[in-house]
Amino acid sequence: MKIFDLDRLQEIWITITHNKSRSVLTAFGVFWGMFMLVLMVGAGSALESGISSQVEGFATNSAFFASSPTSLPYKGFQKGRNWNMTNSDIPIIKQRVDELEYLSPVLFAGGSDENVVRGEKKGSYLVKGCYPEYDLIEKSKLLYGRYVNDIDIAERRKVCVIGERIYEVLFQKGQDPTGQQIRVNGIYFQVIGVARSTSGVSIGGRTEETVVLPFSTMQQAFNQGNIIHFLAATADRGVPVKIVQDKILEILKQQHQISPDDKEAVFTMNIEEQFKMFNYLGIGISALIWIVGLGTLFAGAIGVSNIMLVTVRERTKEIGIRRALGATPRNIIGQILSESVVLTVIAGVTGIIVGVGLLRVTGIVLSQGDQFFKDPQISFSMAVISLIILIVIGTFAGYIPAQRAMMIKPVEAISEE
Repeated sequence: MKIFDLDRLQEIWITITHNKSRSVLTAFGVFWGMFMLVLMVGAGSALESGISSQVEGFATNSAFFASSPTSLPYKGFQKGRNWNMTNSDIPIIKQRVDELEYLSPVLFAGGSDENVVRGEKKGSYLVKGCYPEYDLIEKSKLLYGRYVNDIDIAERRKVCVIGERIYEVLFQKGQDPTGQQIRVNGIYFQVIGVARSTSGVSIGGRTEETVVLPFSTMQQAFNQGNIIHFLAATADRGVPVKIVQDKILEILKQQHQISPDDKEAVFTMNIEEQFKMFNYLGIGISALIWIVGLGTLFAGAIGVSNIMLVTVRERTKEIGIRRALGATPRNIIGQILSESVVLTVIAGVTGIIVGVGLLRVTGIVLSQGDQFFKDPQISFSMAVISLIILIVIGTFAGYIPAQRAMMIKPVEAISEE
């Protein structure tokens, strides 16, 4: 027996449209549940895409270190002692930490009033000195020229990479700035590149508003001695950042006479752990979305089930006649389940179409600017899963009414007025 032959579908449609207002109100619960589920899943997808775009180009397997006053006395030193990381720490860390991938010291110089000048044009920007490896940790996109290289470090060249915003202020649009001289904190440097950030995450300031110098040049030009303000490190692929973090902490404490139990002397930030928190948050949001969405759908299914019970009651005589004419329990159950599934699927698919349409319009609006939410949508697999859920819910909604219909006795049903 075909469940959805032409005659059966026509009969189902006549039954559903017999009381249009009741069918519409019944279907609205399923429509609204699926509509909200699509919107919430799309919003979750947009949030995930937004977070991914913000961290794209930034090494998530990284950790950062900075000095901080000690909190414990050690080897004759009082607590509260200030100390600094130095150049001598770099080769020791590279030698002892086998799991290390990249390592770069960083120096910072604050953006005093109009500290970056070219002719009559000037502005206040951050100045940062680092190794070439730093661009592999906080990746930037070069609009002109190149980044700092090993030769710049070795020869202490007076060169710099400027941010896109600095370029816009100091140079005319479309002008190639490479080879041009600018004055940074009173000292002239040659521009070798223009950089733009590839992520929304930055350390010490936005790439677009930062002047990057070779680390060695900055130490010498600004009389920084051998001090390191900040240390950036990444772990090899497959190695937990915590291993590299702990080893570097141990080395720094040994090198600078700091108690092994001092938890405050070295400021450290494990980016991998931060992103794990974001991932867990995303999983939690997704789970909440599905719980709320499925809960709303099942509430709609209960409404469909209640209405189907009423329909069965109203059609008691009809069902009795069908039974008297030879309809089997399977025929009766199939009829009721078919009506429930068709009503549920029509309402649910309408909710999917309207929800996807609204997500599409929202995505077009959001694409006009640099928004945190990006490209809200649902995947094809999500649409297939939703359709399967609708069929399951429709079957669930029609099961109890179908059982009720099957229990109707033909003689009693025919004689009922």
